[in-house]
Amino acid sequence: MPSENKFVAKFTVTEAVAVQQLKDALPDILTEAFGSSDVYTLWGVPLDKASDDERIKVILVKFLRARSMELPVAREMLVNMLKWRKEFKVDSILEEEFDTSIFNDSIGFLYKTDKENCPVTYNFYGGIDQGKVFGDIDKFIRWRVQLMEKGVKRIDFVNTDSMLQVHDYNGASIFGRTANTKEATNILIKLMQDNYPEFLTSKLFVNVPKLGSMVFKLLRPLLPEATLKKFVLCSNDELDATLLTYINEENLPPVYQHNN
Repeated sequence: MPSENKFVAKFTVTEAVAVQQLKDALPDILTEAFGSSDVYTLWGVPLDKASDDERIKVILVKFLRARSMELPVAREMLVNMLKWRKEFKVDSILEEEFDTSIFNDSIGFLYKTDKENCPVTYNFYGGIDQGKVFGDIDKFIRWRVQLMEKGVKRIDFVNTDSMLQVHDYNGASIFGRTANTKEATNILIKLMQDNYPEFLTSKLFVNVPKLGSMVFKLLRPLLPEATLKKFVLCSNDELDATLLTYINEENLPPVYQHNN
């Protein structure tokens, strides 16, 4: 009987078998992560081995695909992610409040959807006070994880299973990054790789300076090939065309409306 979930329906035989094996192991995985096999709800989906909710499979396949369908390492990744969520207190992070004079729409926000109805997150790197934004690295990381969780909350794993990210470098200096900025960037890249696998449809780097490719080359060794394929770089001249390739004009935030 065909699956009613469009994402599960597209699984290969290999994926379907591996996902079922990972699902069958959920009680042991939860016990290893939390010390108890009690069902844990991840991104609104109870990780219940006995459940027929196919959203579980849509989540589990992300870990398998991120680890080249190798079950043991995908299982390890899932366990480590669950441990991290507990230690980082991610389940209550949406309730946290941050200093809005530092953490506001000038550095990042969530706004509407792309052409595939996936949520879109915008991050800005130009004209920010690096001393304030990255002065407390832990605080910045928590704010950024909150933004990610806000985006994931808009994913139902039925109609959508991922999001689009736009990284805007308008006015950003390639050579002016502080030590804290570099450290925060490196921590965040690894954190997102380890704990939010296969959540990006594409990552658009817009308004990239002429020497922006240098930054991209520095980041390449930190990223898997599958991730790199989702990256799109564009200069100021290509901004409109690039954004409109992925997002309908009426769904662009006001900061980009004047460009169209």
